[in-house]
Amino acid sequence: MSTGPGSASRHWRNQRLTAISLIPLGLWFVVSLLRQPSLEHAVVAGWFARPPQTLLAVLFGAALLWHSLQGVQIVLEDYVRGRMLGTSLMIARVLHLAAAVALAWALWCIAFGGSA
Repeated sequence: MSTGPGSASRHWRNQRLTAISLIPLGLWFVVSLLRQPSLEHAVVAGWFARPPQTLLAVLFGAALLWHSLQGVQIVLEDYVRGRMLGTSLMIARVLHLAAAVALAWALWCIAFGGSA
């Protein structure tokens, strides 16, 4: 994480922006799922395969993972010291990147009919 001038305020602002974006995206996700006739795999996959739903799911996943990473970084910076801080931050970033890749792959497979 950068420690230059304005870094903390930028981090604070980014956390708030992702939190605000998660409100409508989270509501969309929950309400849309509840409006499905069933939660069977074929029904949900068909719903996710529509381009607007795919785009919103990508935005929701990206905002959720970015917000999560920012929060984890704050906790680590507050409670981990020394060499373990750098290692912990790197592990958190790698895990969040892996989750982003998994999400992208899953949505790609659903949207474009690929198989995992």
